[in-house]
Amino acid sequence: MNVTVFGATGAIGSLTVDELLANGHTVTAYARNPNKIPPEWGDRVRVIIGELSDADAIDSAVAGADVVVSALGPSLDRKATEMPLIEGTRHILDTMKRHGVTRYIGHATPSILDPHEKPTLQTKLVGFVGRTGLPRAYQELIGTTDLIKNGGVDWTIVRFTAPNNKPKNGKLRIGFYGTDRIGFAVSRADIAAFTAAQVDDDSHLDRAPAISN
Repeated sequence: MNVTVFGATGAIGSLTVDELLANGHTVTAYARNPNKIPPEWGDRVRVIIGELSDADAIDSAVAGADVVVSALGPSLDRKATEMPLIEGTRHILDTMKRHGVTRYIGHATPSILDPHEKPTLQTKLVGFVGRTGLPRAYQELIGTTDLIKNGGVDWTIVRFTAPNNKPKNGKLRIGFYGTDRIGFAVSRADIAAFTAAQVDDDSHLDRAPAISN
């Protein structure tokens, strides 16, 4: 499939691009900084450079895609005041609608509940930390997820709590809070692998599976 990845040069995004290539997909990478493009991608990845506010560049990136993957997340800078992720996600969803692209895969934390979940101690804890420690980022994540859930797309939101840089081991707990036992730590490599796998897997349509190692 043709897959467009936003946040493609981030810690999880670049690993996701690698996983998609390994799975045989054609990848378009959207990034802000051309200097962060991994040289090993070579001509295997189509690269579009632009800001999240650049509707024309986003249009170029999404045109021809079968699936959109977003590895974007809110800035954790406590001095930040704006919420560019909400604007950017709105541009992405509008462009998907214009080009007839219906599949969206993104990321969030357990502070975002799956539609079939009820709050648990773990989700409440993560939400409390977000609301009190990073309130702007928390509100941006909430706003972005609401857009996705109501954007008329077949979405999957992969949730995780404490990403780390350990090697991929493929051993994941996958499920939903209140019914499944989900831990906190998970490697970025395993997040990327699970995210990329959703391109070929429709078992989590309109669901927000949580993962941990």
